[in-house]
Amino acid sequence: MIKYGTNVVGGVTPGKGGQTHLELPVFNTVKEAVHQTEATASILFVPPAFAADSAMEAADAGIKVCVAITDGIPSHDMIRVKRYMRRYSKKDKMTLIGPNCAGVISPGKAMLGIMPGHIYLEGSVGVVGRSGTLGYEAAQQMKNLGVGISTSV
Repeated sequence: MIKYGTNVVGGVTPGKGGQTHLELPVFNTVKEAVHQTEATASILFVPPAFAADSAMEAADAGIKVCVAITDGIPSHDMIRVKRYMRRYSKKDKMTLIGPNCAGVISPGKAMLGIMPGHIYLEGSVGVVGRSGTLGYEAAQQMKNLGVGISTSV
């Protein structure tokens, strides 16, 4: 994401606040990160057992878009997240992309995920898929044909 140009402002690892990783600050909580960086998006790279709590923490911190890369999150945990999100008004509700997804990319603008950014050509076609690797294949084939993508999820 950093190499693609996404403005990554830091990371969150409880108990590691005050440290740095890749020359970026590490915070103890998402709320602390949002307060200090004004972050509006988050990406979850956490084990399945921690994904639901991480998503709810992001929502409580005011994150607007959260991408859950994590695979293998128990269905009951995601149901709990969905129910939890009901407490927010439509304008304050966080958009959750995933789980078990490669993320979202708008070629030439930003990427929040683990896609190989070099295969995406900027254009006007939207791509929505259930398989990250199939999405990569579609992006590469479209690029080979000179067809660009506006956003891929």
